[in-house]
Amino acid sequence: MNPGRRARGTLVAALVCFGALSLAVVVLGTLPGEAPTRDWLLTLASPPVVMVFRAINYAGSWRVLLPGTVLLFVAFPQARRRWWVWVGLMLAAPAAESLLKLVIGRPRPEEASMGFPSGHATAAAAFFGAVVYLAGTLPPLTRRLATAGAIATIVLVALARVILRAHWPADTLAGIALGLGLAASAALLAGAQMSSQTSR
Repeated sequence: MNPGRRARGTLVAALVCFGALSLAVVVLGTLPGEAPTRDWLLTLASPPVVMVFRAINYAGSWRVLLPGTVLLFVAFPQARRRWWVWVGLMLAAPAAESLLKLVIGRPRPEEASMGFPSGHATAAAAFFGAVVYLAGTLPPLTRRLATAGAIATIVLVALARVILRAHWPADTLAGIALGLGLAASAALLAGAQMSSQTSR
């Protein structure tokens, strides 16, 4: 599939998903099936599992994503050519989720601070969504491995946020939708800039 078409499809799907989840939590609070899902995930939280997910959790933290963004420019020459798009993405992700937390106002499951959408899930989806887009220039096997690794990391970070008792499941799903939407927007912007430069 054409990368631009895929990015547009991802953006539309992400907007629909985020909008539906936002409306649902504003109207309903806890979504049907959300509490049992969280309870089931928490039954998996033995000390060794928690220790593993605490490590995975860092993949949605600036401590990993800041140096990770620098590595993007090392690994992908096309990212260096439009570096401001990808830096802007990683600045937009925390700004957007912080603002939306205030607008939507859904508390976390075990504390009063706002949790919708999950910041870790948003940041991980934005960064690793960018990796999926940029990996499109790699050889097929490497591209498939990079894509699978990126998707797995996004899912694991989302699971970590629930297992570590920081979020409801819908918080993390909304974070994934927001992050992927931002990554798709960055991909479209980078593609548009590349097309305009090619046409000159």
